[in-house]
Amino acid sequence: MTQLQRLVITDAQIDQQQILLTIEQQHYLSRVLRLRSGDQFIAMNGHGHGWLASLVSDRAHILESIHAQSELPISVTLVLALPKGNGLDEVVRQTTELGVTCIAPMISERTLLNPSANKLERWRRIAQEAAEQCERQIVPEILDPVSWSDRLKIESSNSDTCRLICLARGNSPHLLDYLDPLACPSITLAIGPEGGWTDAEIEGAIAASYQPISLGRRVLRAVTAPIVALSLVAGVVERNKNGE
Repeated sequence: MTQLQRLVITDAQIDQQQILLTIEQQHYLSRVLRLRSGDQFIAMNGHGHGWLASLVSDRAHILESIHAQSELPISVTLVLALPKGNGLDEVVRQTTELGVTCIAPMISERTLLNPSANKLERWRRIAQEAAEQCERQIVPEILDPVSWSDRLKIESSNSDTCRLICLARGNSPHLLDYLDPLACPSITLAIGPEGGWTDAEIEGAIAASYQPISLGRRVLRAVTAPIVALSLVAGVVERNKNGE
């Protein structure tokens, strides 16, 4: 079963024990994947539920529910200053593979990119494809970009998350020294832009209960830092979950 292809569907496509496939999904299953009537695949709604399904013409028949555990034991939100060019494409893909729950693009004072609606749709499609490929049950949510000040206001109502802001320079404690997953039901990681945070942005983050942390002695690129941070978080929380 682990080798079966995965397909993200919406809850509205489920009609009792049937999955009503879109034209695009029919083409993908039959023409791209070369599945035939009776062949099986895994349907997932992107919110934690999955089903073993059998293809039948323009729809699929649900055979049974699937309960898998490939998600991180805590929720991780990545607040990321938009990198230039297509840098966010790879960040979305790789952090999805690493287990991120939500990606919140953010426009800082030094952000150069002003994304279009097409860019946002592209990032959401990349997240869906990556979730299917790495056998996740959840497709990360990609939020609409907002300013850093608006992001801080949005988070002010959530007191249950552990907020961390990554700084490239200074004497901040390393992420590994600070992270205590047992005390953090959820984590928010903020990564700055090329050129780093401004002093005012750092001060605003600290006032909003962000803890400054370091990812090491080297200055990482804006597209490298989130991948390093998610790798460290995933390694720590999965190790602790397994009791190591």
